Amino acid sequence: MRKFTTLSDQDILALAISNEEEDGRIYADFAYALRENYPDTANIFTDMAQEEDEHRRALIDLYVRRFGTHIPLVRRQDIAGFMVRRPAWQVQRLGIDAVRGHARQMEADAARFYRQAALRTTDAATRKLLGDLAVAEDRHEQAAGVIERNRLPASKREDEDEGARRRFILQVIQPGLVGLMDGSVSTLAPVFAAAFATHQAWQAFLVGIAASVGAGISMGFAEALSDDGKLSGRGAPLLRGLVCGLMTTAGGIGHTIPFLIGSFSVAMLIAMLVVVVELFVISWVRWRYQETPFGSAIVQIVVGGALVFAAGILIGSAG
Repeated sequence: MRKFTTLSDQDILALAISNEEEDGRIYADFAYALRENYPDTANIFTDMAQEEDEHRRALIDLYVRRFGTHIPLVRRQDIAGFMVRRPAWQVQRLGIDAVRGHARQMEADAARFYRQAALRTTDAATRKLLGDLAVAEDRHEQAAGVIERNRLPASKREDEDEGARRRFILQVIQPGLVGLMDGSVSTLAPVFAAAFATHQAWQAFLVGIAASVGAGISMGFAEALSDDGKLSGRGAPLLRGLVCGLMTTAGGIGHTIPFLIGSFSVAMLIAMLVVVVELFVISWVRWRYQETPFGSAIVQIVVGGALVFAAGILIGSAG
């Protein structure tokens, strides 16, 4: 995966063209899906799609003047740090609020990209166009905000700062959830394998602590080094890495602490109950902040946890 800092002016313009084409199609899909129940909102998305097409043409004209007629395929999913767009159909089935929020996020991401891209180019015409497009995307975000203000009740609008909530999800919830899932699930096998192999609570506790701390350090570094946050809006890498690492460690320690109890059978029972609580907490967080249906979240997490748990028991029993 290429880094944004390594892209040339030619690559940046090609990427911008690809982005505008994809965003325009998403807005057109939104307009088509909402045309019957939300005609005013659908009209706004139609206008936004048309503007995206105008942006695309302006970018192509500039590209052809500078680099010729061949435009290489450079997509956002090929660049480290870019937030990949969810398919329009996936957002639509979550309802009008999800569509509205997704549109605002798309425009905020696009404006951020154009500002970062404008800082990297030394060509005056390219810099001017990218700056103008950043301003245009800001206008789009404001239009999406008008939709939200018109549709949301006043009480909810006053109580919730949507921008702050999105940043909180990107910078804290997402890395924390990744860490909690990894710590809670991946450490099940070594902890319970050690428990069933030795039938000694203290030995299982030592293995659990070692696995939790090691996984926390590894996940913390992986998260911090994965993305500098400038394009994705995910914030400081150090903060994300710290949150991810701490939650990974916490996820593993949760079902390790019961093995401090002297009675092996009691420790095992409590540890199993803690595992159930951990899996339900993960499912709730996914439902609350990632718009995952609660039933689906439970099935996905519990099935994965059960498989790892069974692997630990089988391996430990074999010893």
